Amino acid sequence: MQIDKELDARGLNCPLPILKAKKALADMQSGQTLRVAATDAGSMRDFQAFAKQTGNELLEQQAVGDDFIHVLRRR
Repeated sequence: MQIDKELDARGLNCPLPILKAKKALADMQSGQTLRVAATDAGSMRDFQAFAKQTGNELLEQQAVGDDFIHVLRRR
């Protein structure tokens, strides 16, 4: 999968990973992908809700060690 932009939100707690992702997505073209690495366990459900509310597509979520990886496609 091609990733157009990566965002490191590790060490940040809710709602900062979502806010930083929202800002990053605003600067991207429709169809581009954003990969977010976070350490907040709540980010799994937060990014699901964020995708539903904004219309951006949540392509993938996974836990890798202490990190939670989220891949979104800009609407």
